[in-house]
Amino acid sequence: MSKRDELRRKGNEIRERLQHGTYPVRERPRATTGIPGLRNFTGESIFGAVWSRPGLDIRYRMLATLSVLTSLQRLSQFQTYVHSALNMGLSPEEIQEVPIHCSLYAGFPSAVNSLELVHEAFRERGIEAPQTEVPEVSLEELEERGRQLRDQLFGVEGQGGYNSALMELAPDLRTLTYQYGFGEIFFRPGLDLKSRVVCTTAALVAVRAEGQLRNFLRAGPRVGLSKEEVVEVLIQTGGYAGNLTYTELA
Repeated sequence: MSKRDELRRKGNEIRERLQHGTYPVRERPRATTGIPGLRNFTGESIFGAVWSRPGLDIRYRMLATLSVLTSLQRLSQFQTYVHSALNMGLSPEEIQEVPIHCSLYAGFPSAVNSLELVHEAFRERGIEAPQTEVPEVSLEELEERGRQLRDQLFGVEGQGGYNSALMELAPDLRTLTYQYGFGEIFFRPGLDLKSRVVCTTAALVAVRAEGQLRNFLRAGPRVGLSKEEVVEVLIQTGGYAGNLTYTELA
């Protein structure tokens, strides 16, 4: 068996594990069906060469993939991967939370569009959408815990440029970021902090926010991701977000 055949075999195993493309129940034509060589290409280069790599749990690979697809609003593919995420065992609450989290980087309308498809997928499979209670706290508490979390994630080296730029141009935006970004979204139930950093890293790759991405590459080890896992999150995004010059981020 050639190396390419081995990659295709591994890719088919991943597809089988995800039952990828077996949903939605409502049939619709796929533009890629029947194009010579394309299934082998994606099976080999995406599922075989990337999804089958060691170094990152498949759960984090799926969270990263969902984050890229919702951030770029690749909605048809996003819905397909929602079904695959359910097939591999991600909880409805985890899946529902991904677009909400990524709205920090791709905008709230992206969450609305993606959540409509998440809930459509749930309905097709007889799953009730989670109604998770989110404890409400004061704006002062949001800001304080947001500041503390940002310090935890980035440390001293991640503070200077962000603070000085926003202090000069838009100090109120800095406060809103502490309150509703770090203080609200990151504390929602449904995804733990490590998972949120994975989602953030993938989303920032998708929207080409290299400056913020550098900070979150530092944050990964601070929440328990190894250097290898951080690198694998970047590799996972490549086939879905396109190329980014990662060497410039080192």
